[in-house]
Amino acid sequence: MIRVLPILFNTEMVKAVERKVNPKTATRRVIKGFIPNDAVWGYTIFTPEGCISCRGTFADGYGEKFFKLPCQPKDILYVREKWCRNTNFEEYYYAAKRKPGADAPYGLKWRPSIHMPKEAARIWLKVTDVRPERLQDITHVDIIMEGVKPEYIDAASGEKTRNDFSKLWDSTIKKSKLGIYGWKANPWVWAIEFERCEKPEPCILKGIGSAEDKRPCIGYGDAWADEPCEMCKGCRQCTGREED
Repeated sequence: MIRVLPILFNTEMVKAVERKVNPKTATRRVIKGFIPNDAVWGYTIFTPEGCISCRGTFADGYGEKFFKLPCQPKDILYVREKWCRNTNFEEYYYAAKRKPGADAPYGLKWRPSIHMPKEAARIWLKVTDVRPERLQDITHVDIIMEGVKPEYIDAASGEKTRNDFSKLWDSTIKKSKLGIYGWKANPWVWAIEFERCEKPEPCILKGIGSAEDKRPCIGYGDAWADEPCEMCKGCRQCTGREED
């Protein structure tokens, strides 16, 4: 099932996504929870849908635990960014569209990305890959996909690019958490790769009949429900599969 999910980007990340040359097509997010040093990730017949298996030595001995994936390939992400709204003109403004450090227009105040409503989203991303890995396992190519501008001096070693990324990563971590999630701590992260896409179209089944449980068909793609209703489960647009 294809889902529509939010993702938080700071202003620099948003600008990197919008860049014409070497745009940002990947992001890394810390995996929360205890992960053993001998962790082995993978999938088995017992792995619940939407999760990945982690085997290793936990506090209670060697075993297997499941971690929920933050998203899956084909999911659609809408970017939450620093924003504000002019209620007089019913318009949204975005910090990434203005000069660095510029105040919000019309005497308004910028609002944090976490409070941005879905209706204000202007950047949509389609997930192409999600995987767990150690932060320092990132490659030179991965760093370029993260939006770090490629170096032209000593490009073969990638040392400058790697150093730039480590500083960028640490700048996103609270100082009190650097010892746990900073570059030197080498935490486990979700490596999420994506491509730009258009805003999903409203579900073609919206308003046509009712679901089997007598609830109105809300239209997954249009109403942004957590999952489609019974009728929409047969919809190619909602499920990503061909209709029977």
